[in-house]
Amino acid sequence: MAVVREEFEKIYEAVMGPDKPTPKKLLKRAYDGAIIATSYAEILLNQAIAEHGPDAPVSYPDTAYYLPVITALSGEKVTKLGELRPILNRMRAQIKTDLTFENSLLWGESTLYAAEVIEATHYLNKDVVHHEPWSGFLTDPILRKYGIKLVDWTIPGQAVIVGRAKSSKAAAKLVEELMGKGMMIFMSDEIIEQLLEENVKLGVDYIAFPIGNFTQVIHAVNYALRAGMAFGGIPPGLREDHRDYQRRRVRAFVLHLGEIDEVKVAAHFGAIFLGFPVITDQELDEQIPDFYVSHTNYDDLVAYAMELRGIKMTDVKIDIPMNFGPAFEGETIRKNDVFVEMGGGRTNAFELVRMVDQDHITDGKIEVIGPEITSFKAGDRLDFGIMVDIYGRKMQVDFEPVLERRIHYFVNYAEGLWHTAQRDLAWLRISKEAAAKGALFRHYGDILIAKFKSEFPAIVDRVQVRILTDSAAVAEGLKQAREAYRSRDDRMRGLTDDKVEEFYTCKLCQSFAPNHICIITPERVGLCGAVSWLDGKASYEINPTGPNYPIVKGPATDDVKGMWGNVNDAVFQGSNRTIERVNLYTLMEDPMTSCGCFEAIMTILPEANGIMITTREHKGETPCGMTFSTLAGMVGGGTQTPGFMGIGRTYIVSRKFITADGGLARVVWMPKELKEFLHDDLVARAKELGLGEEFINQIADETVGTTIDQILPYLEEKGHPALAMAPIIG
Repeated sequence: MAVVREEFEKIYEAVMGPDKPTPKKLLKRAYDGAIIATSYAEILLNQAIAEHGPDAPVSYPDTAYYLPVITALSGEKVTKLGELRPILNRMRAQIKTDLTFENSLLWGESTLYAAEVIEATHYLNKDVVHHEPWSGFLTDPILRKYGIKLVDWTIPGQAVIVGRAKSSKAAAKLVEELMGKGMMIFMSDEIIEQLLEENVKLGVDYIAFPIGNFTQVIHAVNYALRAGMAFGGIPPGLREDHRDYQRRRVRAFVLHLGEIDEVKVAAHFGAIFLGFPVITDQELDEQIPDFYVSHTNYDDLVAYAMELRGIKMTDVKIDIPMNFGPAFEGETIRKNDVFVEMGGGRTNAFELVRMVDQDHITDGKIEVIGPEITSFKAGDRLDFGIMVDIYGRKMQVDFEPVLERRIHYFVNYAEGLWHTAQRDLAWLRISKEAAAKGALFRHYGDILIAKFKSEFPAIVDRVQVRILTDSAAVAEGLKQAREAYRSRDDRMRGLTDDKVEEFYTCKLCQSFAPNHICIITPERVGLCGAVSWLDGKASYEINPTGPNYPIVKGPATDDVKGMWGNVNDAVFQGSNRTIERVNLYTLMEDPMTSCGCFEAIMTILPEANGIMITTREHKGETPCGMTFSTLAGMVGGGTQTPGFMGIGRTYIVSRKFITADGGLARVVWMPKELKEFLHDDLVARAKELGLGEEFINQIADETVGTTIDQILPYLEEKGHPALAMAPIIG
């Protein structure tokens, strides 16, 4: 720890060394502010103890990190109100009167503690703002959703905006610029009302959190410190390690707008204590280079702050009328907000990336084949296709599906565009607001060309895009796409789990399901149906720091259920340390988690001693008494639910399909559409297992019934093998 401290303090030595003038007026304000803050905290704490008693429980909602600032920096796991008194006394005692920069950092630390104590009493007294859009404390599920992206720099940094901007329009411009750069944003005090006046979108979906007023700004700090504990692996109490991690990895800065009082100056030094610079729009008599500076020009304030914090943007500018960046990846477009909708089982829709030679591509060309969005009215649904042709000297056919899956990622970066699922199950929406701003179908092409070329420069030299909105063109393109999908699937058939030394992870869907991670094997496609083992391998070759990485299998812990120690280790880390064990070959014990992009869901039917499978396309009831959407809400989001699991369609005909539970012979019901889709493979697999050619007809579907009472007589009449198997629940 001493080495870390020494390296950390050298950062400040360069700007506050013995030959530098001491900003005594500024330090005096910080000292006074720390005294005020800790005194106020002491008053509120004493009042709370008098009212509730020292044993009253204190906590923030839905967190495993107690009071995170105190937990991270001291290691003390506070659960009772009375435990705060000696901690606060210790923080008051370290406020020494000598006006030195070293002391000012301790005053800042004391102010952080004081704010945490004050907020703990507020939550105890239930006098914090809970209504939208004020967020207050951000719970651990939000930490899991975005924390990893903050520390791996998918989200480039954290902007904490405090105070009041020169005008509401200026506030909106600043925040929208930060959103466009993908920053995580925390707002405190009057700026929140200014943004609401301008109808700026705030909240979890936009990674823009209006945390509240005054000491509620501490929730930006306790979020950052939890990210260090959760994703940096830094144990509670290693104070200098946490400071070092925050400085190096979190890349936060504070924008203070408007007047600055003493308490806010002390809070600023709390930010500096963690390595976060403070930039204000006020003229300052005294500044601390690189850490406490004035910048009054709003036109380049964001650029200046990011440069000061060392945040370099590599994204290209995309000429579209909507904002664009990771801040919009989690945006949801609800039914009433939809202008047009494509796919999702409601219409035909597909997406296809193809490798072409240089004679069959015009770089940058975008065609819309069919009517543009201006020809439609709110609420319309249409057939839709996205066809992307790519030429590259190092491009390979095996890279096609890897790049194709990135369409989901890139489209969701645009404000007002929404995408889920993949291949010929893609589901897209454009919001009314985006349409009003001038969003066009051709803008899908602008986005995809810019992002494929900027994200994959090593393999992508030229890109052209066709957007299909004409139904006949979509139908023709769909035939080509399905041929390509089948060709990719056929390449997988010669590979088996036993013949490879590595499996691959996929965490592409963690923006929707932070604790979910797919384990992809030769005989188990990703839940989305679009990422095979070869795709994972190719993805890792293209981008070793991307969503797919190899797991060396090592020896199996359980060959029958499909458990490997190395896989468990990867799942534990990849699920934000929430899932400890996974079995790949059973539905009944520690099954793989599910995201939200699965093609199908399977669940047990104990009365039939088997399982049923339903799909996104099947809108009706099922024998388990739940529709697809109800089941999706139950199994999605990264939960581990024995007896229920999201899957890719082709996994059903895999040789490793729930082999520990009896395999394909357990399937007693599926929608007719799925039977037809898998028909040839189902028949071939049934014959291979000795179930016979007629097994497909022994599986009930909705034409037989959608309740247990309706399908049981059919299963008995057909002699379904599941009825004679060992009990599925033993």
